[in-house]
Parts: sequence; structure tokens; C-alpha cells
Amino acid sequence: MDLEKPARPPAAAPAGEGCLVVAVRVPVRIVVLVLVVPVRMAWDALVVAGRSLNDTLLRPLGRALPWVGRAVFVWPFAGLWRYVLVPSGKGLAWLGKVLVVLPAVALHRHVLTPLGRGAVWVYARVLTPVGHVLAAIGAGVRTGALWLGRCLVVVPSAWLYRWVLAPVGRAAVRCAKGLARLVETVVAGIGTGLYRGARILLVLPALAVWHRVLAPVGRVLAVVAREVGDALGHAWRVAGYVSIAVGRRLGTLLRRVFVEPARWVHRSVLTPVGHVVRDAVLRPLGDAARAVGRATRQALAAARASVRRARADLRRTLLGGQTGAERKPQLTHRREPNGPRTRTLDGSTTALTKD
Repeated sequence: MDLEKPARPPAAAPAGEGCLVVAVRVPVRIVVLVLVVPVRMAWDALVVAGRSLNDTLLRPLGRALPWVGRAVFVWPFAGLWRYVLVPSGKGLAWLGKVLVVLPAVALHRHVLTPLGRGAVWVYARVLTPVGHVLAAIGAGVRTGALWLGRCLVVVPSAWLYRWVLAPVGRAAVRCAKGLARLVETVVAGIGTGLYRGARILLVLPALAVWHRVLAPVGRVLAVVAREVGDALGHAWRVAGYVSIAVGRRLGTLLRRVFVEPARWVHRSVLTPVGHVVRDAVLRPLGDAARAVGRATRQALAAARASVRRARADLRRTLLGGQTGAERKPQLTHRREPNGPRTRTLDGSTTALTKD
């Protein structure tokens, strides 16, 4: 069976497109492909990194955070509410009921209610009639006071205002208006004279000085200031170029004086010296240290073996018999087969095949 796909015939150009369009399209697609491939590769790398970060860190952390939150916040507060606050609230409620509510109810029932009923009786039977009598007396006193005040105050005041104060006030208003017109006329004349004098003595000379002296001098100073500003800007730019050139020269000088010699010393002196020290000193010292360690371990092993043998000899001397190293396991004769062999007629333990 042929697994290869059959070769497709070359696609014909769509109707209305010539060779020029195809010749332009191919380079454009190549350039776009060259530009898009790195972006796509970077995007895929970011996607893979994000998924790995999500699977290895964010998702386990997200699963652990609710449990930690419950363990740190929910469970302690739930236990505090259930085992501390609720019993304390119930105890405080019972204590408040016993110490406050029941005494208050008893006080209201046996003290305040009788007092209130007595106060209502006193108000209805004593205070209300007394209040009615006092109200009648007050109404009579008020009526008499109003009539007396009208006769003694209102009528004389109205007569005095109508026949004395009103004519005097009208005459005073007319005098004040005439005096105000006189003062206004005098002040207007004085103001006109001062204005004309100030215009002649101050304004016209100031205008002449401004037009003849200050304006030309200001134009000259503006031209000078503009030229100075332009010169400063040009000098600032030239100074910037000079500063850049000097900085580059100083950088080149510092690189040639410090950086390149230091790099040469590191490359030509310190690196070979370090290699020599590593090969001639550090590596032999490491080999010697490892050899000393091996010899020390071997000596310690030999010493432990000697101590073990001495202890075994001492035990054999004191207790007698063979040592643990010299003892051999004693084989016992058993009727059962030794090992995982299957039972046969020769090895059976039944009564028919026993020896």
C-alpha cells in the first residue's frame, strides 16, 4: 500500500492575476513569514511557560490557599464563636435577665404603675380644675392688660408719630437731600479740576515718555534679548556636542588606561596563574586529602576489626566455647522437605511412606 500522497498539480493563477502580481506576492509572503515566525515562536514559548507555571505553581497554590484560609481564619473564628462567644452571650443574656430585666419588670409592675395611676388621679382630680381656674384668671388679666396698654401706650404713640415725628422727619429728609446735592456739586467740581490737572501734569508727559523713549528702548532691548537667547541656545547646543566628544574621548582614555590593561592582566597573567595553581597545588592537595581520607577509613576499619576480634577472644576466654564467628548453624533433620520443592511419594510424611 502506497502511503505517500500523490503529487498535486501546480495551482493555476486565478483569473485576472498576471505574473507581476505573483512575482510581488511571493517575496512579500517570504518577508512576512520571516518576520512572523520569531514572534510566533516567542508566543508559543510564553504559552508553554505560562502553562507550566500554572500547572506547577499557580494551581497547587490556588488549591492550598482556600485550605490555609480556612485553617487560619475560618476555623479559629468558628471555634471562637461556637465555644466562647455563644456560651458567653447566653450567660450574659441570662445574667442580664436576672439582674436587669426581672428587677425592672418588678419595679414597673409594683412601683411605677401604682405611682402612674396615682399621678393620673392627681392630674384629673386636682391639677385640671386648678388649671381651669388659673386659665380663667389669666384670660381676664390679659384682657385688662391689653386694654390698659392700648389706652396708655398705643394711642399716645400714634398721636405723637402722626403730629410730631412725621413732620419733623419730612423736614429733616428735605434738608438732607439739599445738603447732599450741594456736597455732590462741590465734589464733582473738585474732581473735574483734579482730573484735568492730573491729565495735563502726569498722563500726557507719561504718554510722551512712553512713545518717545520707553517704546524705542524696549524694542532695542527686545532685539538684544532675542539675540542673546539665540546665542545662548546655539552655545548650549555646541557645548552639548563638545561635551559628547569629550566624554567619548575620556571613555576611550579610561578604557585604554584601565579596562584593557586589567583585561590583559586577567587573560594573560591571572588565568594562567590560576590554572597553574589549580594543576600544581589545589589538585595535588585534593588528591592527597582524598588519599589521607581513604587511609584513615582503612585504618579505622582495621582498628574496629581488631577490637571486634579482641572482644570475641575475651568473651571466649571468660565464658568458654566457640565465638560467634566460629559457630556454624546446626542442621536439624526434618521430615518436611527443605525449600520450595513440591511433595512427592519419596518425600511424603504420610503413614504409608514413613520409614
